[in-house]
Amino acid sequence: MSSSLEKILSEIEQLTPQEQLTVIGHLVERIKKHINQAQPKRKWSDLKGMAPYPLLGEDAQEWVSRTRQEGDEHRERLFRE
Repeated sequence: MSSSLEKILSEIEQLTPQEQLTVIGHLVERIKKHINQAQPKRKWSDLKGMAPYPLLGEDAQEWVSRTRQEGDEHRERLFRE
């Protein structure tokens, strides 16, 4: 730990609990601003082309058809029981 940080922490310990809460609030607000600046908002269009085609080795239309068929079969089994 740096000597300047040790000095600051020592001085914070001298403060009243209310003053310490004020210090904490100040630090939280500074960190919030840093986090918001560090992570810019992303657009869905930024993801375009990131996944290889076909994803997981299966064509999208084949996946849709297969999952629809599996869903139909599952519902038919439920109604038979």
